[in-house]
This record gives sequence, C-alpha cells and structure tokens, in this order.
Amino acid sequence: MQLILPAFEQAKVLVVGDVMLDRYWHGVSSRISPEAPVPVVNVTQKDDRPGGAANVALNMAALGVDVSLVGVIGSDDAGKILQQRLDAAEICTFFQIADEHPTITKLRVTSRHQQLLRMDFEEKFRAQDANQIFNKTRLQLTQVNLLVLSDYAKGTLQDCQGLIALAKSAGIQVLVDPKGKEFELYRGASLLTPNLAELEVVVGPCPDEQTLVAKGKSLMMRLNLGALLVTRGENGMTLLRPGHPEMHLPARAREVFDVTGAGDTVIATLAASLSTGLDLPHAVALANLAAGIVVGKQGTATVSCPELRRAIIAEQGVERGVVTEDQLIMALEDARMSGETIVFTNGCFDIIHAGHVGYLDDARKQGDRLIVAVNSDASIKRLKGEGRPINTLDRRMAVLAGLGAVDWVVSFDEDTPERILRRLKPDVLVKGGDYREDQVVGGDLIKSYGGSVKVLSFFDNCSTTSIVNRIRQK
Repeated sequence: MQLILPAFEQAKVLVVGDVMLDRYWHGVSSRISPEAPVPVVNVTQKDDRPGGAANVALNMAALGVDVSLVGVIGSDDAGKILQQRLDAAEICTFFQIADEHPTITKLRVTSRHQQLLRMDFEEKFRAQDANQIFNKTRLQLTQVNLLVLSDYAKGTLQDCQGLIALAKSAGIQVLVDPKGKEFELYRGASLLTPNLAELEVVVGPCPDEQTLVAKGKSLMMRLNLGALLVTRGENGMTLLRPGHPEMHLPARAREVFDVTGAGDTVIATLAASLSTGLDLPHAVALANLAAGIVVGKQGTATVSCPELRRAIIAEQGVERGVVTEDQLIMALEDARMSGETIVFTNGCFDIIHAGHVGYLDDARKQGDRLIVAVNSDASIKRLKGEGRPINTLDRRMAVLAGLGAVDWVVSFDEDTPERILRRLKPDVLVKGGDYREDQVVGGDLIKSYGGSVKVLSFFDNCSTTSIVNRIRQK
C-alpha cells in the first residue's frame, strides 16, 4: 500500500467527549523520604497539556485540521488553563461549564523520564450538564463532515445513541473511541476503535488472531458497526469490515517511550484522513504510522504534519533515489520545510559518461538537493530518432540514482520539462552546454517566482551522440 498525505486543511471535524487537563511535574529524585518508603522528588518543571477528548482535538489541529470541540469543564483554574491551551492551538471550543464540579485533571509526577505517581482529580458530571452536550453537538454538526466521540467514562457522553443517531440522520460518519463494558452504547457507529484489552472485556479472551477476527466480526454484526479497528500495542492493529478480509498492520514504533495518549493520536489521524475523503484502509495505515511516532515521545503528545510526512517518506524509501512525481512532491514539501534549496536539471542521459558525472557534481553544488528529470524512451525516440535510446529508461534512472550527487530521479514523457517544472517549482534550474540563460527551456517560469537559472559546462567536452557515433563506426 502506497501511503499519501491527505490535504488535512480540507478536513472539518467535531470532537465530543471527556476533556481533561494532563499535568506533568518533573524533577530529580535522589533520596527516600524519612516519613515513608517513597522517593522525594524536587520538582523543577511543570507542564500542562490538554488531555482526553481535548488531546484528540489537539492532535487534529497539529495536522492542520479545522477542528471543533464540545465537552464539559469546571469553573476553576484547571478549566481556564485548558481553555487557554486550546485557544492557542486555534481549536473552536463549545464547553458546558459545570460550576459545582472540577475540571477533570490528571497529575503525573516523573523523575528521569520515569512516572512515579499519578493523582486524579475528578467527579462525574451531573446529568443536566451532560444533557447540554446534545444541543451543542446538534448546533455544530452543520459545520463539519465527521464526528468523533471520545469516551473516557467520565460522564460527558451519557447519550451516545442520541449523538450517533443525530449524526447519521445528517449523513455524517461517527467514529467512537470506547470505554467500559457496555459497547451497546455505540450501536450503529461508523467505526469503533477499542484497544485489545477493552475488546476482551466485552467479548472475552482473544489469544490469537483467528479468535480476535471471529469475535470481532460477531461484535460488529451484533452492534451494526460500519467497521471495527482493534489497536493491539506491539502487535499493531487489526481492521475488520463487513464483506472484506481482515487487515492486520504491524506496529511501527522503533522505540516505545510512553503510550499515554496513543489512542487519541490513532482516532485523530483516522478522523482527519477520512474527513478528506481518504478510504478506510489508507486512513488506518496512516493512523498506525502516527501512533508509532507518538509513542516515542514522553507524555500526552501530538504528531505534526511534517513529522507524518517524513515518516511516510521513510516508509516508502523515497528519501532519495528513483521516485514518482507524487512521491517527489511529498519529499520536496519536507525538504522545503527544512529550508533546503532545490536544484533541477534534465536530459536524456542515455550513456552516462565523465562529462555527465562532473556536470551533476557541479549542479548539486548549486543548492541542497538535486533532482534529475529524465526523458522517457518515447520522448528520446522523438528527439533523437530511431535507434535511440541505447539504454532503456529504468536502466538510465538506476545509474543516475547511484551517483552520490543525485538526490532524486524522476521521468517525464514530454519533449520538454516545462510541465514537470510547473509542478515541482525548483529554486534553481541548471542546464549544461553552450546555452545562454534566456535560451534555457523553462527559464522564464523559474524566474517568474523568484528562482534562478544557471548554465554549466559539460566536462571533457564530450557528448553521448558522439560516443554512439564512434561506436557505430567501429
């Protein structure tokens, strides 16, 4: 499966659920308390982060999604801090203020990246506060194309069935991250995303994939679910859909540092991807990749669009070498985010000789990354006549990709590179030979957006055509 990065800025998602404030107190612990056999932590750093459904929304905002959030908070300092953090992320919030209850807060004390203690401050919200969630959701559904229910069993989602029915009547997909033993609450959801432990509480032990698939499909049919995604920690994910074979994805994490909030990242990436129109298998693959990134971070964390793009590039092995135009576009976005200058040159490169090697070395020195665009076989035949090319496109591209000066090799089928130049928009256009700058094809285009054109000399004053002619004369 070839992964792509969707246009997340086109997504419009509403998140409804249990919002909370995750607090982290960090410090050094070098002694045991004389009062009890517990470590003494000298707190030197405090960090407040949105948690629960707020972290789901924050993950989407980090991807560039237009996301709104409905939930319940208290009229307290924790609620104000949570609101400030979400405002800073440009997340539209529609909170019900529960004057008689505190904002749900989780305090974690850590030392040397090890969590020593967690304290929870929470009271279940009143029914009248939770009832306002339905009305706030109804008002916001007209502005979005996907609904996420993030249930942490704290009392916000006391009417899941009403919310699911409301969304379905509006033709909006509903993704649910469940909690507890009563999955009947989520009947009719478009997608349910329990972890394996949560699923086993409901359907019983799943010691192997065969049992997991059988029990998962039974649950899916019983609850009339559109799909079921089971997250399985180090064993990856399993996607079940009616009428489709199961899909197992391996875990992507190279090193697990902290699993806090990983489920939030999964459903956030899923929702963001599906909201752009991406199909479910590709959305799940992206969510799996995002989860592998976030568990390598400490505490409640998010995955940014550049991070996900770099992970896709690494996954597809397109950091350099032979690429498609679409792969190259994505790689260029990452390079530009890093402030790198993109150099472009093109040609037939039928027989690679010393002149080419020296020229490409010089071209690479004009910036940070070098793209070599290669004429297709049909294009060369039109330009050079019968008998050319000597080497087929795949062979020519493979040789070029093996040169240290070349970052990416891409092909084009037209007689000139103007179309691909318009799409790639390099910073520097390089051409070899006895041209003037005003004679270089595409030069005017490059200069129109502030790029530059440079003409370099071929080394050794040799050409492929002369080499071919000498060989044919012998």
